[in-house]
Parts: sequence; structure tokens; C-alpha cells
Amino acid sequence: MSTQTPAITEDTARHVLWHYGADGGMQPGRGTQSLMIAIDAADMVTVERLRLGFPELVNAMLRAKNDIGGVTELQRIAGAA
Repeated sequence: MSTQTPAITEDTARHVLWHYGADGGMQPGRGTQSLMIAIDAADMVTVERLRLGFPELVNAMLRAKNDIGGVTELQRIAGAA
């Protein structure tokens, strides 16, 4: 099992930016929206379980939510900064 952090794609960055109301966001489909709501609301044990199936999305969500400069980094990935 790889312990490498997956790269965040441009689309995922845009979806997460949209979720947090940041510039450069793009509304995803309903399923992705629901998944992002679940990731945002979950406790860390559940987030780690969700990471098994959706590592890129969880990584991007946590970066935006918890890292200083995380939103700016996602905007760079999305080509919005």
C-alpha cells in the first residue's frame, strides 16, 4: 500500500474551492457535492476511512480546511491564482 500523497488534479481543486466558496471554484456533480459534505462533517476516524476510497478528494479538502495557504495552493492548481 502506497503512503504517497496523491496529486490533486485541476478539477478536484476547482470542486473543493467551490465547496468552500473560494475564487476559482467550479460546481461538481451532486454525488461529489454529497461526498464533500460528508468529508467536511466527518470525525477524523471516518475521514481516514473515506480517504481509502477517495484519497485525492480527502487530501484536497483537508488542505483547504486546515493548511495555512491551502486555498491559495488549490487556486494555483486550478489555474485561478
